[in-house]
Amino acid sequence: MTAMTRASRHPSPRILFEMTWEEVRGLPPTRAVPILPVGAVEAHGPHLPLGTDGIIALAMARSGALRLAEAGHTAVLLPELSYTSAAFAAGFPGTIPMDPTVVTNTVISIARGLYGQGFGILAIANAHLDPGHLESLRQAADALGAEGMPVAFPDLTRRRFAERLTEEFRTGACHAGRFEGSIVLAERPDLVHAAVMRNLPPNPASLSDAIREGKESFEAAGGESAYFGWPAEASAEEGLETIAILGEILAESVLELWPAHEVRND
Repeated sequence: MTAMTRASRHPSPRILFEMTWEEVRGLPPTRAVPILPVGAVEAHGPHLPLGTDGIIALAMARSGALRLAEAGHTAVLLPELSYTSAAFAAGFPGTIPMDPTVVTNTVISIARGLYGQGFGILAIANAHLDPGHLESLRQAADALGAEGMPVAFPDLTRRRFAERLTEEFRTGACHAGRFEGSIVLAERPDLVHAAVMRNLPPNPASLSDAIREGKESFEAAGGESAYFGWPAEASAEEGLETIAILGEILAESVLELWPAHEVRND
């Protein structure tokens, strides 16, 4: 079944910003899934926008919402959380790094607000892989889980998810490269400096390896222009395929936790 056919059979996700409080009150609490897209304001080479991670998170959220609709659930897209830890890119103009503890506390506060309104689960759509950022989300998910609110946070750096994504992603050389460039081409081609992208040489330096070696910046990891991977090979077609996989990962993560949600609302 094509994505267009699926979209014609299932409603679009609800967007919280566009709803009234009465419409939110009318959502079925045992079938509604709030999805929080999380990105960063961060350098992504000379060819992709600072908001690349947010664009990817929103695409992942919408794709996951479609999958959840197929399973009988109603997804509610929350406003994107755009400010987070971005220490690796801090040396590049336009990047706005945040204290990771602020991010942890913000996510916890958002989830508690939803929990108090009857929602019993929170899904996080995220493809920003800064180590401080990932740790902030892990800590938020752990704290909320201990309070009885399950959080579906698929950490794409985990092998079970990474092995489903592209070859470039698995190398660890995937910041502003083919993986991210393809998604932005599929979602916001107007924001891609295509001529620049097509002339960028490959940068196979692995950010994953650099992190394990204790390096703490793109420059130290070998990314003097804030990109890693093979950006010139990006394509919208690959972007659409990757978005579909990201949506599957997000929806599956929600459905794995759904029994805990149903217990709370019984």
